[in-house]
Amino acid sequence: MNRSTRPILLCVVYVLLCVLPAAAAVKLPAVIGDHMVLQRDMKVPIWGTADPGEKVTVTLGDRQAVATADADGRWMVRLDPLKAGGPFEMTVAGSNRITLKDILVGEVWVCSGQSNMAMQVKTAANAHQEIAAANYPDIRLFTVARLVAAAPQSDTKGTWVACSPQTVGDFSAAAYYFGRHLHKELNVPIGLIHTSWGGTPAEAWTSRATLEADPDLKAIVDRWDQELANARKAGSAAGNQQSAPKGQKAGGDLAGSTGRPSSLYNGMIQPLIPYAIRGAIWYQGEANAGRAYQYRKLFPAMIQDWRKAWGQGDFPFLFVQLANYQPRKPEPADSAWAELREAQTMTLSLPKTGMAVIIDIGEGDNIHPKNKQDVGKRLALAALAIAYGRDIPYSGPMYDSMKIEGDKVRLTFRHVNGGLVAKGGVLKGFAIAGDDRKFVWADAKIDGDTVVVHSDKVAKPKAVRYAWADNPECNLYNKAGLPASPFRTDDWPGVTANAKPTRFDEPASPRARPRQRAR
Repeated sequence: MNRSTRPILLCVVYVLLCVLPAAAAVKLPAVIGDHMVLQRDMKVPIWGTADPGEKVTVTLGDRQAVATADADGRWMVRLDPLKAGGPFEMTVAGSNRITLKDILVGEVWVCSGQSNMAMQVKTAANAHQEIAAANYPDIRLFTVARLVAAAPQSDTKGTWVACSPQTVGDFSAAAYYFGRHLHKELNVPIGLIHTSWGGTPAEAWTSRATLEADPDLKAIVDRWDQELANARKAGSAAGNQQSAPKGQKAGGDLAGSTGRPSSLYNGMIQPLIPYAIRGAIWYQGEANAGRAYQYRKLFPAMIQDWRKAWGQGDFPFLFVQLANYQPRKPEPADSAWAELREAQTMTLSLPKTGMAVIIDIGEGDNIHPKNKQDVGKRLALAALAIAYGRDIPYSGPMYDSMKIEGDKVRLTFRHVNGGLVAKGGVLKGFAIAGDDRKFVWADAKIDGDTVVVHSDKVAKPKAVRYAWADNPECNLYNKAGLPASPFRTDDWPGVTANAKPTRFDEPASPRARPRQRAR
């Protein structure tokens, strides 16, 4: 080859390299990586991408499975069920070979919601002591990168890390304390997948197909779609000029808003599916408090949506009821937050659901109460009972029925668990009303496993409410030390009964979305 022809040949080789298809290396999603926890006692999906038609072999211990990538390059295997233990290595072999190390097998939970789930250990109560003591190498933590997406995503960003004083501070406090309690009780590895974003409504975490399947929920989507279309027609990327809540893009950017229906499901839930899990915990509701009647449909629809997408049947779904918050009122009154708590309670009609009541550990002047230890513990109690079949008290008293006895009302409860208790002395938090629907404070006394409610101002009572306020003074517990859930015996329309399906950054009422502190 002479010097004059060599440059021409090099150019030809470069062009050929550019136009010839390169072999696609086998790749795995972020959630499948070193230090992960795989769910015990069920088939475990492992998936990724490769060249179309490429054979991929996955090996873990004595388990091996083979798949062939489809026309789009996607492949998936399901390993036979594994017992708790580890650490293990996994190899994924195709045209290349991936070795994953330090894998444990145990219990895996998805932890989602808004700012109270996002609240980190380092900003919650007793942070210094809790972080210093967080040496739990068999608890593994994965935080999903925040992403608003118009269409479902196939992957996310994040890595699994072992729980330690160096890693736990930035992790979700509620999720960590939940996982820690389970780890101590079950004595198996625990995997926690944290995916949350402050100030976000439930519709953002629900798939578009599910929202569109119900006319009442479809109205939320339709309004967003219409406003996006109007924005594009006007040639404005922002669309409206209202200031967006913190965590959304400046200028009220509709397309990039964390309140946009399905946007967080697409970006932060879909990439996790079908990773094998035991269940999910959920800490949210503040962003929907102005639309509680709508939430009665929305929240159960979201739960069923996730269950259908995962394809694991009715996996346990445990959630936190709204805490007490905002100034305390001297007289009984309607409450948007009480109505949202009621909607959450109604969701317990779905199978394998549980609710952690925290009406006693909120902070009136802080929407982000720092006591996340009790939140995590109460969620874990529900998990031990519902997911793991333990016969333990896991709920405070739940209203069951009422009986009018002259000028008194007798209330019965479920989850009495050894008896009812008025913590601190005189029973507080009960109000009573007659046909005029005007509630007044009532005298209430525990009588065995019932509560008898009475007021001299109401001769013919029709309804009773307990802890029915944004920030109620209330003290009914069971002997297991768990607080009673707020309730009402009536179904009279409340302040959010006629709230239209609004966009999140346009509250239905001034009370719908109280000012929040920094997340």
